[in-house]
This record gives sequence, structure tokens and C-alpha cells, in this order.
Amino acid sequence: MSSESLALEVQGLGKCFHIYDAPGDRLKQFMMPRLSRLMGREPKPYHREFWALRGLDLQVARGETIGIIGRNGSGKSTFLQMVCGTLAPSCGAVTTHGRIAALLELGAGFNPEFSGRDNVAMNAALLGLSDAQIAERFDSIAAFADIGEFIDQPVKTYSSGMYVRLAFAVIAHVDADILVVDEALAVGDAVFTQKCMRFLRSFMERGTLLFVSHDTAAIKSLCDRVVWIDKGQVMQIGPTKEVCDRYMQACYEAEQGSGPAAAAPAAPVFDAGLPWHDQRRDFFRAEPLRNDIEVFRFNPEAPSFGLGGARITGAWLMDTQQRPLHWVVGGEPVVLRIQAQCHQPLQSPIVGFVVKDRTGQAVFGDNSYLSYLGQPVACAGGQVLQAEFSFDMPRMPVGNYSIDVALADGSQHDHVQQHWIQDALHFKSESTNMATGLLGIPMRSIVLQAGQAQQETSSP
Repeated sequence: MSSESLALEVQGLGKCFHIYDAPGDRLKQFMMPRLSRLMGREPKPYHREFWALRGLDLQVARGETIGIIGRNGSGKSTFLQMVCGTLAPSCGAVTTHGRIAALLELGAGFNPEFSGRDNVAMNAALLGLSDAQIAERFDSIAAFADIGEFIDQPVKTYSSGMYVRLAFAVIAHVDADILVVDEALAVGDAVFTQKCMRFLRSFMERGTLLFVSHDTAAIKSLCDRVVWIDKGQVMQIGPTKEVCDRYMQACYEAEQGSGPAAAAPAAPVFDAGLPWHDQRRDFFRAEPLRNDIEVFRFNPEAPSFGLGGARITGAWLMDTQQRPLHWVVGGEPVVLRIQAQCHQPLQSPIVGFVVKDRTGQAVFGDNSYLSYLGQPVACAGGQVLQAEFSFDMPRMPVGNYSIDVALADGSQHDHVQQHWIQDALHFKSESTNMATGLLGIPMRSIVLQAGQAQQETSSP
């Protein structure tokens, strides 16, 4: 690969820290080796070496997105600091091509005594913007951060979420060629996280991204390749799914055999007269091991786009008796109702929704097109259009989620988007009974039996 097509070149990169057992050993290390050499003796070290990272070789192409995974203390942040130039390597070299913007540890680069406005100016200047460019983009930066009057308060008064909002807003406006994000999106609310993920996906179309996260679902969603680091050593560099799967396997293997198996809990008793989902709902309501999902109200002010021939005016999650839900148990039947006002005639309207996790990854969704294929429900100007999607709520991992709702006119493959609302509804999974995966399936039954192995029957 030619150097012109590269954004980042790393050769034999390593970082060694000196660990001192006592404060006085630092002075001894500074003075005694010099005296020993003057006396013709072999210098004695007064420290221990700790290699946070060693032997990393990597080439990153322009426009590529690289994920970096590993347990806490594995060397991920050390690597990123050497890429950004805030930490000098002990060996090897890092060569970057283009402007770098980084969001590293919380509050890095901020002066806590300065106001948010002053820190924006200082950080943007350090990242290469002129005074005129900073003034021109300040309103956009402030709007992205969306921290209101706190922009003129000292950042030492900020919450952790406000720190990230302001820092991310700056790096989103500095025209970077290489963007470095170190686990920053773990802090902050769901709305801002979605905004950041939309920016990252847009940035990936033109720039190079180095992304560190413990969320392997986010890594799989964003990254072209992954670097797995463990205890300062590069374990694997390769395709995202392959490396993430191997990493998760290693994590599980490391946890096994740590102690005796816990006693199995008593099996729940279900009422055979109830449908399966009602049995599980009653059981999960009565037990701490359940999937509780808190549902928030429709947000009509959420970001949206479309031609405006019709506008979505509401979206609700309801139970089967048409009552709005403020919380849901994973596995129970629900109805998602989407209502819109048509301002002009629509010949073949399609209403749909997408449920996304906090990183913006689509988890599940559907639309009305196939249900009315060949028999479209036309909507005249001035009429109200309403769609209802009935399904069993999947069991969700703990976290924040949002629902995009949309209305188009046409067919599945050829349509005009009239109104699409991003993050129209939010919900939060407070607890879960899921074992693994992105979604838990509302099972109809689970059977476990022990006995004699059955003989296979041979075909006549």
C-alpha cells in the first residue's frame, strides 16, 4: 500500500513505563547510574519496567474505520495517546497523514477554570482552526453541544455528560482527516449518543476513524477491521466479526473455572391455562430477573426530514386494549401506533419504523408495504392516516433505545420520503433476563429433558 493512500502508519510501536517502589528511587535512578559509569561499574536499575504496549505494526488506509478492543489496562488508550502525540513512544514510530482530532479521556484538553466558550476557542485553535473559522463555527458548535447557558460557565461545574457534549461538538467542526474516539460515547444520554453516531457515520464517508469501545455491537456496526490488544500485546488484527468473536470467546474462557457452580434456582411454576407470554409476564413481574422497559413520550421536536406532503403527528406503544404503555415487560404483546396528517393526496403510502440501540444500529423494524401489496390504502389531502403494528415485544439487553418512524409514498424500492422522524420515541431497558445477543426471542416454550438416548430410526 502506497504512503499516499495511508492515513496512519505504525511500525514496532511500544511504550514502557518505569515503576518505582519508593519516591526516593526516582532520585537514585537519576543520579546513581551516572556515578556508577564514572566509576566503571555496571549501573543498577532502581525501577521496574512495565510495557503498556509492545510490537504494534499497523497500516490504516484513508477512509478506513478501525476498532480497538481489549480489557481495561490492555494498552488501548496508550496506543491512541501515541497516535495523537500526547505520549512519546519508547520504541517504534507513528506517522500520520492529515489533521487529527481526538476525544480521549473525560475532560482531556479542557482547562477547568475556563468557561465552555473559552475552552471551545482554545481547543479549536489547538486543532488548527483560525480565529475567523472559530467565530464562524461557534454557533454551530454550541448548538451541537446543546448545553444552554452553561456554555459561559466554568467547565469545572459541568457534569460528565456535558464535558463529552462540548468536547465532541468541537471535534465535529474542525475538518479532521483522522478522528480518534476513546470510549467517550459510554457517557451521556441516548439522544446525544444518537446524534454522535449519526455524525460518525457521516464522517466515515470521508475520513479515517479510530474507535475504542467495550461495546462489541458498536464495533461490529461501525468498523472495517479490528485490533485486539491484551496486556500490551497485539493478539489479532483482522476482519471485525472474526476478531470480535475470538475476543468474546477469550473473555468467557478467562472467566470460567473461577469458582464452584452456583446452586440452580428452583424452577418457576407456570399456569398451564394461560398463554405462554402471559405466564412469563406474570413470572417476570414477580421476580427480580425480568425485562422491564420504560417507555417515554413521543417527541414532536425530534430531528426530521422529508418533502412534507404528510407529517407524522404521533407515535405510541400500547397494549392490546389500546391503552398507552409507560412500561413494558419483554415478551408481552404490544401495538405501535403511528398517526399522520396528509397535506396532499398520497396514492400508495407506506408507514414504517426502526428500533435502534444507543449506537444507532438498527435492531429491528418493519413497514406496511408488503401487507398492502397490490391494494394500497390511498389517503386524500386533509385526511388522517393511521398505522398499527402488533407484535410481541422482544426481550432487550439493558440500555437506551429509540424508534425512528417514517411515512413515504410509492413502493418498497421506489418511493418519495414525506416525513421521517429520528428518535421519535425513546425507551430504556432497565433490567433483562437475556442470556446473550442483541435481542431475546419471546419463546413459545422451552423444554429440557434427561433420560436414555433415543435410537435413530433408519429409512426403509
